[in-house]
Amino acid sequence: MGELTESSTPQTAQPRAPPFREDCWSEEATATLVDAWGRRYMELNRGNLRQKDWQEVADAVNSVHGHNKKARRTDVQCKNRIDTLKKKYKIEKARVSDSNRAIASSWPFFACLDVLIGPAATAKKLPQPQPLQVSSPPLALPLPYRKPPGATVHPVVLLPQKRPSPALDDSYFGRDYSAIAAAAAAEEEEEREGSEELESSEESGEVEGMKRLASAIERFGKIYQRIEGEKQSQMIELEKQRMQFAKDLEIQRMQLFMDTQVQIEKIKQAKRSGSDGEILLPLN
Repeated sequence: MGELTESSTPQTAQPRAPPFREDCWSEEATATLVDAWGRRYMELNRGNLRQKDWQEVADAVNSVHGHNKKARRTDVQCKNRIDTLKKKYKIEKARVSDSNRAIASSWPFFACLDVLIGPAATAKKLPQPQPLQVSSPPLALPLPYRKPPGATVHPVVLLPQKRPSPALDDSYFGRDYSAIAAAAAAEEEEEREGSEELESSEESGEVEGMKRLASAIERFGKIYQRIEGEKQSQMIELEKQRMQFAKDLEIQRMQLFMDTQVQIEKIKQAKRSGSDGEILLPLN
């Protein structure tokens, strides 16, 4: 009986731990990724990273956050995460632009990505000024990042230098960003002027097209009117010919009828004359 009671007692189900997503990024890991990717991106003069570059970025992230096997990131995961951040940046940039900069983005990575891939960063490349030579050049480009309250501070990861970097200072960065901003403004002005010229050319093209269409319609109307006039003239001429033929046929019929009546009358008169001559003959 005791065994029955023991076996019938339902066992309490242990709560199942939520599944761990391998592509789940913490904000600290994302900050390290953006920092490592941004420096490599600037070293390549804002060019596309190759597989080797992405692997170095992944190694930089794993050196800080890859304490266990599940937390380690591959080069593909790092590239996908950067693509996701770029899409998020475009959404935030559109929201700020639509508000005429009345609101600021609260996304912590907005300022950093705005420097890297914003309109000023993607402007036409100008000849770079000669860098100032100093004794100890910086190993990495500082990127702005707003750390949320309570976030853990991690050491800055330095990527291996692929080639010697030119010596730069803060004044050089200021001039570089000013030149990029000026180039972006000039490009926007050129695009605006180009769009205005394109709109005016499109409008003139539309007017010219409408004139050609009207001229073609007018020519078609004239041709159609001439064809209809010739068609009406032909119908009138055919009707005249038909009436003339009917008239001639009627005249011929009447002439034949009259000739027939004359012939019949002559025959009758000849018969009357013959009968009267027989009556007047003398009797012998």
